[in-house]
Amino acid sequence: MSASLVDIQPSDPSKRTWLIASSCAGAVGVGAVAVPFISSFEPSERAKAAGAAVEVDISGIKPGEKLTVEWRGKPVWILRRTPEQLATLPKNDAELADPQSKRKPDEFTPVYARNEARSIKPEYFVAVGICTHLGCSPSDKFQSGPQPSLPNDWQGGFFCPCHGSTFDFAGRVFKNKPAPDNLEVPPHMYLSDSKLLIGEDKKA
Repeated sequence: MSASLVDIQPSDPSKRTWLIASSCAGAVGVGAVAVPFISSFEPSERAKAAGAAVEVDISGIKPGEKLTVEWRGKPVWILRRTPEQLATLPKNDAELADPQSKRKPDEFTPVYARNEARSIKPEYFVAVGICTHLGCSPSDKFQSGPQPSLPNDWQGGFFCPCHGSTFDFAGRVFKNKPAPDNLEVPPHMYLSDSKLLIGEDKKA
């Protein structure tokens, strides 16, 4: 059996001193190893930056144009809708799977976007450009009318070429499509008329 403190009698002070010193040195060594190990659990600066909010200048986006920025590794669309594009939204309601964004609202639609335009300001639509089916990125199909893979009464919106899901100008998915949910609206807020912050919505 290996020796321990209780095995060493007071009559052997040299062994006691040696064992105590060895134990202390071992404890210091373990502590030195533990510090970098524990530090490895802290998020790196790159990881922090990846989750940081993104400030976007939207002053240069013209009506009918879409700007794409990256947030948390995802493409985020900022579409400045025209009055004509906004006018198509109520026309689509009967054909949509979730027109009022009631399905999984906390996951895909913040409180301030639970309206027909799914936005804070009707003119601007902000959404994560990833299909809710299998993660493909839908294409812009802003032109209305008959087109390949689209219905003859197409009002304009987005089309996912991977499996055929279609979304209107508010990112709402049409019925009987593979995508189970509307496009995600990320947390966002306006810092000014020309500045949009994506990733935070404390003041929204």
